[in-house]
Amino acid sequence: MKKFLKVFFKIVFSRTWIILLSLLLQVAILVSSFIWLRNYSTYIFGAMIFLGALAIIYLINKDDLPEFRMAWIIPICIFPVFGIVFFVLVDRNWGSRSLKKEMNKVFEKTRHYLSQDSDSLVVIQSCDDAAGQVAFYLNREGGYPVYWGEEAVYFRLGEDKWQDMLKELKKAEKFIFLEYFIVEPGIMWDSILEILQEKVKEGVEVRFMYDGMCSLLLLPYNYPEKMKKLGIKTKAFAPIMPLLSTHQNNRDHRKILVIDGKIAYTGGVNLADEYINKKERFGHWKDVAVKISGDAVDSFTMMFLRTWDILEKPSDYKRYLHQCAGGKKEGFVIPYGDGPNKKENMAEKVYLDLLNTSTCYVHIMTPYFIVDSTMLMMLKYAAKRGVEVQIILPHIPDKKYAFAIARTYYPSLLEAGVQIYEYTPGFVHAKMFVSDDCKAVVGTVNLDYRSLYHHFECGVYFYRTAVVREAERDFQDTLNQCIKVTPAYYKKIPVLSRIWGHVCNLIAPLM
Repeated sequence: MKKFLKVFFKIVFSRTWIILLSLLLQVAILVSSFIWLRNYSTYIFGAMIFLGALAIIYLINKDDLPEFRMAWIIPICIFPVFGIVFFVLVDRNWGSRSLKKEMNKVFEKTRHYLSQDSDSLVVIQSCDDAAGQVAFYLNREGGYPVYWGEEAVYFRLGEDKWQDMLKELKKAEKFIFLEYFIVEPGIMWDSILEILQEKVKEGVEVRFMYDGMCSLLLLPYNYPEKMKKLGIKTKAFAPIMPLLSTHQNNRDHRKILVIDGKIAYTGGVNLADEYINKKERFGHWKDVAVKISGDAVDSFTMMFLRTWDILEKPSDYKRYLHQCAGGKKEGFVIPYGDGPNKKENMAEKVYLDLLNTSTCYVHIMTPYFIVDSTMLMMLKYAAKRGVEVQIILPHIPDKKYAFAIARTYYPSLLEAGVQIYEYTPGFVHAKMFVSDDCKAVVGTVNLDYRSLYHHFECGVYFYRTAVVREAERDFQDTLNQCIKVTPAYYKKIPVLSRIWGHVCNLIAPLM
């Protein structure tokens, strides 16, 4: 009994529960205040109805996605008082406005560190107009250059990336940068941390950054201090605070590892045991990742340093850049980042470009499928003009509401000729597009509103490299482990599940 009480009080009085209870208390006070005001005076309620009408007029005329506008109109109509206040809180974005402002300042001050090699741009433009236009676009809007001839390696599973990471980390001589969305103590993280401690003793500079959401359930709030005692410079990005604020909305969803400025990793693999199938949560965990080397690593180095420097003194960027020469002059890579600090949704534009310019096929793996009307239209249009569009989704989901929403798109996609498959061994966490045996994108960007509009993300665009061939081969092998979705299959989905998916879809942009 004493042991039970000890565990009980430890959970109840943990920082995670204090934060959650604080947030819930604030929501309860807010809702109660609105109910009290509604009952207290018809004049106040009438004024809020009037303000609700103004808010709807504002939304209709706002330059935003129709899905976002509709998602706000519904709560404003149903809960006029609460809906308006909540809308103003999110729309004005006071909580994260300063963060975005600082990020843009850092970006503008450091943009000159990534310069575009004119030869690389001219050659890719001469090889393929569409690929050349993507390169021009990413450099113009994001400041990310195209690199010619950089070596890249494709990993079919998280455990493959993990084993390769361990080997490369042991070779580090100057610095190691890690930036991850999820970090959880276990076999994977402990093995990495052991090497990091050894490297610190050897004089290697180690910087470690993780998303502040981890402090809720996975890592203690004072984890940065614990790491600093080990000699590892550590920062939690946007820590969760016990305060209702849009500060909580924009997460660092990137997965980046840079070693000595010579090697960089990215993809869907976080630092937790389920990603390497050492812990089973939703069946077999299918993920992919890539490793690049050469000058292209500079783009990932800059992504990391720009985020790191938001709240600290600027780093000596020159010290960490241009650590190696170019590669074999075969194929092109464009590492790029994206985030809510910019109005331009580059990650979505890259995906849309692949759909729009493909002539034979577009093959997609994604864990979530919650898309806007433009993405949905382009997927269907590509299929209708004769392009083979195949999408692999999980069969065992990690978020049931997201899975239910994804399935609401099945009928219209199937009708248009899009082929949908579900990975029966478990959960697909890969974020990958492959097109026409010549183009591919591997990164952290899911096909959902969170990734495309709210989170800080990264990816790599590949043109005529070995990664494209390996990604397509992996897609075909994964396809053999999937069940094909048909109209008959969709009809077997429980009616309540389908209804639940359609209801959730009404506010999907806000989830």
